[in-house]
Amino acid sequence: MPEPRIETNRTTPMRDASFRRPPPQDQADGLRRMFAASRPRFVAVASNPHVAFSGVLLERLTSAFATLGLKSIVVDASENAPEPNELAVVDLSVCIEPLSRDVAYLAARGLPLRHVDARGSSASFLQAVADALPRADVVVMHAPASDLCRLFSRRAVRPVLMAADHPTSVTHAYGAMKLLAVRNGLMSYDLLLSADPQSPRRDRIAEQLSSCADRFLGAVLRDSAVIDPASDVDDVPTAELLRLAHALLGSEDDPAEAPELRAAHPYSPVWPAAAMTRN
Repeated sequence: MPEPRIETNRTTPMRDASFRRPPPQDQADGLRRMFAASRPRFVAVASNPHVAFSGVLLERLTSAFATLGLKSIVVDASENAPEPNELAVVDLSVCIEPLSRDVAYLAARGLPLRHVDARGSSASFLQAVADALPRADVVVMHAPASDLCRLFSRRAVRPVLMAADHPTSVTHAYGAMKLLAVRNGLMSYDLLLSADPQSPRRDRIAEQLSSCADRFLGAVLRDSAVIDPASDVDDVPTAELLRLAHALLGSEDDPAEAPELRAAHPYSPVWPAAAMTRN
């Protein structure tokens, strides 16, 4: 497998003022126009320090959004994220790194806590990110469940959990679900599972998490997508991942009925070293 291309320069982050939008040419045009006329859609992804290949999961998720013709920014406020640029307290826009035509990245460890108001909400940070990159259609907020509780205390979102093919990661994913359900009343979730597609445990993990959600929290695991940690950045997103991405964006169309979408927008991101962990 070829090594991923890695961007390591954080002292002089790049800016892409254009963030160009392609002309209408496929069945995803309606979805893009819907987002062009509205505020960005926020996707809450609960980080999991027990998932070694979380960067691969984020890359695959953003590749699905890019395949649908949408531009996204990953705001990485996870436990293992890089320290934010020192200019982040002054101007977030100069700290954003464009990784491809359709994806940008912001190192944001600790930044949500800097935006906590008197009511314990960090919602102002979401608006700050949207203002810093107004052409983004999707903001992927990757952060611990405790930070997501503060960030989305005033929003109804469908959080995405992360897990891997081992029990510790699944336990942590359930803990994130429980915290979000108890503190924010969020009862609908999705799952990104890092596992070999041939693993005999892949289906059982999702079933176990879904059963615990229903029995103990009254919550629902709506959808899941298995992602091979050895997948390449040029791989076409799977049908199940495209369906999950559509569901997160509130689209009722089935991407499986429009396979030409997958080739409509070539996707070749360059992920920062700390975000793309391939051991």
